[in-house]
Amino acid sequence: MGQEVREDASYIKETYGSWQLQCFRTEAEEDPCQMYQLLREDAGNPVAEFSLFKLPENGEAVAGATIVVPLGTLLPQGLRIAVDESSAKAYNFSFCSMVGCFARIGFSQADIDAFKSGEKARLTIVPAQAPDQRVVIDASLKGFTKAYENVSVAPNRGTAAME
Repeated sequence: MGQEVREDASYIKETYGSWQLQCFRTEAEEDPCQMYQLLREDAGNPVAEFSLFKLPENGEAVAGATIVVPLGTLLPQGLRIAVDESSAKAYNFSFCSMVGCFARIGFSQADIDAFKSGEKARLTIVPAQAPDQRVVIDASLKGFTKAYENVSVAPNRGTAAME
């Protein structure tokens, strides 16, 4: 008899260096797209996800991001992000699910400019089982500028929830 096959709601529209333009099928004239990078550890295993989108031009944050890290992350220590050798900024986690722990982040224009001119963003988390250790996950910024030029502006998602 067979079953109807449903297409995946998301698809990769373009790839710019290390970033993919991940779009979501909608009934709208143009599908909304976000920047996406699957982050891997040295052995090549996926360890985190970094998604970024533009925000409407009425707030302090010009872009928002959702970063997903593994379960077992020590949440009170938060997430730290630094570009190349610059000082890190700290962000709080919002929630965890079976997929991982999520940080919803707002970025200023200065943050975006740093990403555009940098080589890598260094994400640092603390494992719950080893609170004296730090795990650094590198996100390549190759292709960031071109991907950012093509990413959609998200509908107002309640930026007050972003750190």
